[in-house]
Formats: sequence, structure tokens, C-alpha cells
Amino acid sequence: MRRLWIVGVGMGAQHVTAEGAAALRAVDYVLAFQKSDDDALLEARAAICREYGDPPVIVVPDPPRDRDDPADYPTAVRDWHAARVAACRTALERPGDVAMLVWGDPSLYDSTLRLVDRIPGFEVTVVPGISAPQLLAARHRMVLHDVGAPVHVTTGRRLRDDVAAGQTNLVVMLNRDLDLAGLEDWSIWWGANLGTASEALVAGRVGDVLPAIGAARERAKDDAGWVMDVYLLRAPA
Repeated sequence: MRRLWIVGVGMGAQHVTAEGAAALRAVDYVLAFQKSDDDALLEARAAICREYGDPPVIVVPDPPRDRDDPADYPTAVRDWHAARVAACRTALERPGDVAMLVWGDPSLYDSTLRLVDRIPGFEVTVVPGISAPQLLAARHRMVLHDVGAPVHVTTGRRLRDDVAAGQTNLVVMLNRDLDLAGLEDWSIWWGANLGTASEALVAGRVGDVLPAIGAARERAKDDAGWVMDVYLLRAPA
């Protein structure tokens, strides 16, 4: 049976583990989605491959997705996933063992494993990677929770609902914007493009540092051509 490796790569070649490097050196090719003609993240994937064995990168055009906050978000995502599965099945007709690279870690806010579960004929092996919350904690030299206390991991889309439900210590990922109105007295530890040349960090009281975060976010996007940000948000004691 052919093998399909799902390899967590953190934010670049410097975060690829020895296990991930061995997988990339063993495969016949890497499958990668391309979101646009100038997809900077596709080149970042290619750079990782060149560092570890230089397997060829087979590019699959990423099917379009409704990103304008559709009324039925779960349905929009399911439709997008179905289109991605169909595109992968066609690309995987190419023989040989294959890898797919996942930013951060495959276990956290990534659907690659959900996709490959719908593609028969492969022995799937998962290689963990360094996640965005891990990098955020390292860069700010902090623990994500108080002693014996929990941390709630969520998305920007769900932040308001989670705060309303009583969550007071949250790691927030998948952010389209930073709508933190009413949370000015909370503390924030924010980072973008962590572990890359365009890395940006800001920390402080939300009401004091929100403009600085907005400016840093735009600079990171201009520098890299993309932005991935994550932050820890904590209620005042």
C-alpha cells in the first residue's frame, strides 16, 4: 500500500523535526495546494522541500471557498472540503509515496487529516509539528495558563461567544481581524508570522496596544505576502 505522510512543519524549515525531515527524504513527491498565482505560501513549502531531500512539489489549484462570512459557515466549509478531496484524488493518481505539509501541527485547526480520511488506498502516517500556540508562548517567554488553570483555544470567529460563555484565558487563532471592542482592560500577547523573517510581537493592555497590533499586522503582511497571527487574551485579575 502506498504511504501518505502528513507532516507538521511549524512555520518553516527551521521547525521541521528529524522525523519530518526523514519523511520528506523518503517520499516520491509532495502535494501542495495553490491558492493564487502569487501564493507566497506555496514558495515557502517549496523552500522546505529543497532543504530536506528536494522532492518534487505537485501543485493542485485550491478550489474557491466562500470567505465572506457566509450565513451557513459549516456548509461552506464542507463544500470546500469536498472540492479539495476531489482535487486531491485526481492529483494522487500519480504513483509513489507522497507527503502533504501542514503549517503548525496537523492536530490544531487544520483539516488535512479530515480530507485524507476520505481518500482510500493509502497508509497514512502523521508527523507532529510545532504549533502556533507553542511558538507564541516561546516568543513571549510565558506559560499559556496560570498554575493549575485551563487555557481555552478558539478562533477569531468564535471569540465573542466564548467570552460571553465565561472564558477568561484564551488562545485565539484563524483571525481575519481583531475586533476586541469592550475588552480594552484585558491583557494580550500577540504574534504574527512567528519564526519567520517577518515575525512581529506586541504585548500589553488591549486598549493601549491595539493600534500597534494593527500596524504590525499590516507590516507583516506586506513583508511576507501573507499573515498568520495568534494571540493569548486574558481577563483582568
